[in-house]
This record gives sequence, C-alpha cells and structure tokens, in this order.
Amino acid sequence: MTQSVVVQVGQCGNQVGCRFWDLALREHAAVNKKGMYDEALSSFFRNVDTRSGDNGPDIYKGKICSLKARALLIDMEEGVVNEILQGPLRDVFDSKQLITDVSGSGNNWAVGHKIYGCQYRENIVEKLRKTAEHCDCLQCFFIIHSMGGGTGSGLGTFVLNLLEEEFPEVYRFVTSVYPSGEDDVITSPYNSVLAMKELNEHADCVLPIENESLFEIVNKIHQMINSGKLGSTVKQNSLVTSSAGSARTLQVKPFDAMNNIVANLLLNLTSSARFEGSLNMDLNEISMNLVPFPRLHYLVSSLTPLYTLADVNVPSRRLDQMFSDAFSRDHQLIQADPKHSLYLACALLVRGNVEVSDLRRNIERLKPSLHFVSWNQEGWKTGLCSIPPVGHSHSLLALANNTCVKPTFIELKDRFMKLYKKKAHLHHYLQIDGMEQSCFSEAISSLSDLIEEYNELDATKGGPRIDASRLKIAV
Repeated sequence: MTQSVVVQVGQCGNQVGCRFWDLALREHAAVNKKGMYDEALSSFFRNVDTRSGDNGPDIYKGKICSLKARALLIDMEEGVVNEILQGPLRDVFDSKQLITDVSGSGNNWAVGHKIYGCQYRENIVEKLRKTAEHCDCLQCFFIIHSMGGGTGSGLGTFVLNLLEEEFPEVYRFVTSVYPSGEDDVITSPYNSVLAMKELNEHADCVLPIENESLFEIVNKIHQMINSGKLGSTVKQNSLVTSSAGSARTLQVKPFDAMNNIVANLLLNLTSSARFEGSLNMDLNEISMNLVPFPRLHYLVSSLTPLYTLADVNVPSRRLDQMFSDAFSRDHQLIQADPKHSLYLACALLVRGNVEVSDLRRNIERLKPSLHFVSWNQEGWKTGLCSIPPVGHSHSLLALANNTCVKPTFIELKDRFMKLYKKKAHLHHYLQIDGMEQSCFSEAISSLSDLIEEYNELDATKGGPRIDASRLKIAV
C-alpha cells in the first residue's frame, strides 16, 4: 500500500484541506467499523502511540491510538491554521507539521515566492523530509493552493519546486483554485500568471478549479433541492456541499460548501489508493495515461452525482445519466465544455455498485459524441472502487485532458495584459529582492506558449482519422 502527503498552502489551501480531512475521516469511519488501523487508513494517516509523549512510535497493526494526518500546513497568516487547531480536527494535526507567520504575503506573489520562500526554505524541507520518513512507500504529494493570493500562489509554487528538487521520483498533483473575473484581489492576474509558469514547469498533474464554477454548482444544488424537482429521491443535506454529520459544531462558513466539492474531488481521486476495487487505479497511472505531453498536464474534472440519493437500488437509467452528466457543462469544476473541444485522453473513476460492463456500455454510448485526437481514439482509462462515498450508492469522477481549458487561460492572459500594459501595481513586485520585470515577460511568454500548444491541437479537430499502418509479418 502506498502513502500520499497533502501540502496545504495559504488560506484557501488550508480551508479546502480542512474539509478534506474531515470528510476523509468520516469516510473511513463509515467503512472501518472495528476501529482498527488498516492499510486504507495508512495511505493518509499515521497511527501514533501517544503514551510515551508526542514522539511516540507508529503502530502498524492493531487498534487506532491517535491518528495523525500525513500533512504539512503552511500559511503566512496564522488565522486559518489557528482556527483548525482550535476546532474538532485539532488532534489530527501534529504541531511539528505547521509553518505559520503573522504578516501574510499582501496578495503579492513575489513576497510569497521570493521572501518567504527563502526565509522558510530549510524549515519546509526539514518538515517535508520528516513527513516522508513516516511513509513506507511515498507515492504522491498533493498540493492544495489558490492562484490569486500571495501565499498560495507564491509560496505554494515555491514548495512545488522544492518537492521536485528533494523528491524527484514522487508524483506532484496540484489542486489549483483559480480566481473568478470578479475577484476582489486586484493583483490576482499577476499572481496567477506568475504561478502558472511554475505549474507548467514543475507539476506532474494540475487540477484547475474555478471559484465561479463551484459557486454555480452550489447554487444549482440548493435550487434543485428547494424546488422539490428531485422529489423523495434526494436527501435534504447534500453530502457534496453540506457539512451535515461532520464533527464540526462551529457555524458553517460561506465557502464551506464550495470547499466540500474540492474535498470530494480529492476523496474520489484517491479512493482507489485507499480501498479495494475490481479495477483499482493507481495515482501514477493517471499521470502516465492522461498526460501525453509534459506541459499539457491540466486535467478538467467533473463530479456526479452532486446530491445525496436516498434510494440505494439505482436503476441503470440513472447510472447512465451519471455518465452523461460527467460530460455536461454543468458538472465541470471549471467554466468549460469538454464535449465540444478535443480530448487527448479521459479517465473515469467510478465508486460503488457499478460493474465493468456498465463502464464499457457507457463509454461505447458516449464515444461517438466526443472528439478525441486522431492518434488516441481509444484514450480511456477506467477505475472501479467498490466503496462508495458516504451516503451514496455510486459516484463518478471524470478527469479529461481536453483543450477546453484554453479559454480559462486566454481569459487569464487578457486580464494580465490589461494591468501589464499600464504597468499598474508593478512597483509592488519589483521592489522585492530577486524580482525583475523579466519575471513577468517570461511568465506571460510561458502562458502564451501553452495556449499556442492547445491551438495547434485544436487545429487538428475534425480532420480525417488516420490509422497508423500496421506492421506486416512475413510468414
């Protein structure tokens, strides 16, 4: 069994991370009735014997003593991390795995990357190594951060670079929350484009998520439930967006519902690494099968169903609807329509009472309406995990390497250029040691090159399908 480490950076990263650990504990508690420390738990948690003080040994078999998350929490403002430490999850985090400051990065990528990066480099490396030492077989680092602020984008991408230097063999999955057009951080286009250059160069896979999409999904769920359209088949509390039944006693915050969606994405992504299944998919297989070109590693994700179904006996019609929904615009976690763009590859990670035949049937049904690149017409990767999310009988996470991410990047470039042409706010960045104007020109050039690569792929869409000539075997 392999282990993964979650690195949460900045306010957004830590808030999403907090929801992930809460939901992960609930999921394991629902399956692990005997309270034994098993291989599923070991993928994200250590079992520590606290009787001999904080540095007690890990216990590999037997009863759960004290679960500690395989996590590193970093924020240059201590508010969110302190809140986590005062909340119901406080015992899950080892105090030695926290790095905080008091002043924040002031929505400035350069402060996070150049100042705090240098200042905390040794501390971060030491804590990463310590976390890695507790793993038998470390497979993956998950970085959760936002692109618009200063710490998430600047220090988050600095940590990504460190991971490549220190652990070049370990996969780096990055969950990046992109700001919306009406973002309240004026400098977010600068921060996002500067961070994009680092993601292009140092990440294995990036799961881009847009605040706008999350907000729309949450609104749709509330409308569907309140309108009564779904009738008695839907429970009042959606497990994707609500915190019902969690350990939290504090008041629900406005972003909790949106953060829950991202947390559910990560739960489904890692389900095969944590639970049994007839067709388990390893995390390294996602990168191997979905990223044909190193820079084109941005995967569009969609989740279905988004509400909690009350009945467990699911008619196949609804199962088929789940697959259809995964390709519809409404279920994407960024503002995109993959159906009308070009697929490089696609992964379907299914959980619950679904058969391999259901998977095959739906792929055959959907295939004619989807455009795949000519050289990868069979570019499907599938995973089946037998344990569904809590409250569901089945669920599906679709990951598409698709040119539909291009409009998100074009919009980001346009917003960047509006500021950059006027040199607006530039002096805040250039007064930081090690930050030069060339950093901006290199970052926008990197983003332009990425957009151009997607353009070149899009230009091949609709062209004739060319089958490679087969080798003739002489008899």
